[in-house]
Amino acid sequence: MIPLDAALGVEGLPQSGTGQATLLTGHNGAELHGGHFGPWVPVKLRPLVEEESWLRRAVDAGRRVAFANAYPRGWPGEGRGRRVAGPPLAARGAGLLTRDHTALGRRGAVSSEIVNDGWRRWLGDDAAPVVTAEAAGGVLAEIAAEHDLTLFAHYSTDTAGHRGGMEGGVAALERVDAFLGGLRADLPPDTTLLLLSDHGNIEDVRGGHTRNPALGLEMGPTLGAMESLTDVTAAVLGALGIR
Repeated sequence: MIPLDAALGVEGLPQSGTGQATLLTGHNGAELHGGHFGPWVPVKLRPLVEEESWLRRAVDAGRRVAFANAYPRGWPGEGRGRRVAGPPLAARGAGLLTRDHTALGRRGAVSSEIVNDGWRRWLGDDAAPVVTAEAAGGVLAEIAAEHDLTLFAHYSTDTAGHRGGMEGGVAALERVDAFLGGLRADLPPDTTLLLLSDHGNIEDVRGGHTRNPALGLEMGPTLGAMESLTDVTAAVLGALGIR
């Protein structure tokens, strides 16, 4: 277990936009922006995330890299270009935002919700296969086995921390637990699994974000010391031999 400082020396409650920018680049996003901001990456930090993320740097170094999330083809589309989370923004900058609903059907991607209910409910995509959280973990393990670095982004625990109450929070964590079980069962033993949050939230379902340390969980070969969101980039790239 790795507690990660998400406050970053900046007053106020940590937010996803600046937190994700920090996680993905190693630069203090809240400090650069002049405060915590979210849920989307602030516009002035978007070039940083697209051009300097560890996804982009790993691709540029010739590593095999995957962004495992499925996104609708053509996303984010007209009028939503300013509402982009950090992981798909980094993936787009690295040329990795390529997996859509067709990849879900051939075990080549995972929905951000882990299961595919959202694709079926919100997008009317009845062709999206029904999948359990445990089986989705197995799909991610298959993708990871073919790459040197794989990123998967999950957001539902944040939603549950804001408005799910205790029942919704427990359900969200049980889904993640089953997902991790399926992932660990099939993940190659020499692979490091690094689970990270960009801020505290679901540990206290009464009021949304907290100033608690963000959750870090490492399984497998260790990547080295990490104490803050700013330390993740160096640890990931160091494990890949990229300086």
